[in-house]
Amino acid sequence: QVQLVGSGGGLVQAGGSLRLSCVASGSIFGANVMGWYRQTPGKQRDLVASIISGGSTNYADSVKARFTISRDNAKNTVYLQMNSLKPEDTGVYYCNFRVSILSSWGQGIQVTVSS
Repeated sequence: QVQLVGSGGGLVQAGGSLRLSCVASGSIFGANVMGWYRQTPGKQRDLVASIISGGSTNYADSVKARFTISRDNAKNTVYLQMNSLKPEDTGVYYCNFRVSILSSWGQGIQVTVSS
């Protein structure tokens, strides 16, 4: 079992930046994927960005060139640097850890971008 604790987030004006962090602990071994998802009221949780343990990344089209996901495997930590934020980036962000069929979620982190 893997536990995830996220931090960061908050309120920022459009055009600003925020950085999210998520630390994983527990049974972490082998190839895995860490990622960030965003959820807004009444909608499903959608992938924002993900990164595998080897470093390859994947981004939602809406955040490409603005967001950067990275990880420090030694610290079991994943980061999401969010630049040029837009009001539509507002939502609750969730950290995710996945290995094989097992998936763990961190607590939601509110990100609010004002116009």
